[in-house]
Amino acid sequence: MKSVVILGIYVTDLAFRAARMPLLGETVPGSAFKMGPGGKGSNQAVAAARAGADVIFCTRIGADAFGEIAQATWAAEGITSRATVMNEVATGAAHIYVDENTGSNAIIVAAGAAGALVPEDVDAIEKDIARAGVFVTQLEQPIPAARRGLELARKHGVTTVFNPAPAMPLTDEIYPLCDYITPNETEAQALTGIEIRSVDDARRAANVLLDKGARAVIVTLGEAGALLHTANESTLVPAFDCGRVVETAGAGDGFTGGFAAALARGESPLDAVRFGCALASLSVTRPGTAPSMPRLHEINAVLEQRSVTQ
Repeated sequence: MKSVVILGIYVTDLAFRAARMPLLGETVPGSAFKMGPGGKGSNQAVAAARAGADVIFCTRIGADAFGEIAQATWAAEGITSRATVMNEVATGAAHIYVDENTGSNAIIVAAGAAGALVPEDVDAIEKDIARAGVFVTQLEQPIPAARRGLELARKHGVTTVFNPAPAMPLTDEIYPLCDYITPNETEAQALTGIEIRSVDDARRAANVLLDKGARAVIVTLGEAGALLHTANESTLVPAFDCGRVVETAGAGDGFTGGFAAALARGESPLDAVRFGCALASLSVTRPGTAPSMPRLHEINAVLEQRSVTQ
């Protein structure tokens, strides 16, 4: 099994549970608060590591208490850190509102030190990328750094997984660098202008991204599952029923990390999507983002259960 190299941000999540979001100028009572590790890139690294992958994570953090939480998290998960520690900029943080009734979330991210990632940070890990099986990045760090990572992975024949989150405008030259692009419904709409209300809408949006140069598109559709769409196939993989939904904040990151881990293990794209769906379906039954990610044996048990019942 080859390694998974992930470029992205770390932030410390500050999660508040309440019955509803406050209006501007309003204060509402919360029912719970929890602090823990977060950031899309770091969450994906934890998901991939718990799913059995050898993970290398590149980011920037501050020389502060939140940075110490980051380092401790990666050490505990067996993730190889390629984090630059900055003295003059604080580690990032995220405010997460969680609806205590549905588990739905709304998030504000301040990237902090990781917001200063530049292409030179990626050049410094070129040897790691060259030896990897899969390279993953997102859009919480600056686009030039993400694009450089995709370019280096393509240069060395490494499979690229691009998670275009959070949604923002992209120039067309980034798409041909993507073996797999993994938007959710909101991000797919932002990238294509097509409102995603059905699986057929997701297929139309995926066709736009294929036309722009992506080799394969995976539109994650929440409780409906995930659509794997290429020039030759279009398959909806249903989500798994793993119990009551507690929190959805880490589901997309869990899917991407699990998908990358499965690809690095040599699984087919469709089986890797199934693996990612099983991981994400388990994660939403638990609170938190990185802490909600399941272990490999748990994911395999869910997959085995479905294979028995089919």
